[in-house]
Amino acid sequence: MWQKLLRESSFFLLLLAFDRDLAEEYRGKGCGTCGGRLHRSAYGRKPRGGPADLPEDYTIRESFCCSEEGCRRRLTPPSLRFLGRRVYLGAVVVLVSAMVHGVTASRASTLHRLCGVSVRTLRRWRKWWREEFVLTRVWGGLRGRFANRIDESFMPASFLEQIEGRGESERAIRALQLLLPLTAGANCVVDGENPQKMRSRLAR
Repeated sequence: MWQKLLRESSFFLLLLAFDRDLAEEYRGKGCGTCGGRLHRSAYGRKPRGGPADLPEDYTIRESFCCSEEGCRRRLTPPSLRFLGRRVYLGAVVVLVSAMVHGVTASRASTLHRLCGVSVRTLRRWRKWWREEFVLTRVWGGLRGRFANRIDESFMPASFLEQIEGRGESERAIRALQLLLPLTAGANCVVDGENPQKMRSRLAR
């Protein structure tokens, strides 16, 4: 089911809209260190794995710099598109990893055609989810929010199975929102999701 979603440009454009909302929200708060105004200081990325027809500005990572002399702190808001410094788009890392239960030759071939992901990369992601992600503070905070116990040996598929939504797109977006703390810059405090704004976007 995730395979079809990864081909839909409309899904990735919705993530871009969320990122723009997040960027404006954090810009409006000002510098978290001195309270100064934030100036836009976006930078380019070269993300892999998305549909070929995404607009050029999809590669722009929103970021800001404090305008106050003596501070100049950079603030990079959380993102639903980018999972930290990973080369592949966040949705690709999460959803492709959820489709891989043992990297067989046929599965690897299908996913390579879909997103250009190599077998080596698939195995690295698989190891990260099961051995490193489950030890993070982010996962420590999320684990208790689910009614059913999550089998960490089947991450992230077991994590996605616990997320409710009206279809794959909404479920994927909610999963990415829960992972937002992994995507923010060092000087950015993630306040959590805004359910009302999310529902408004999904209803359009």
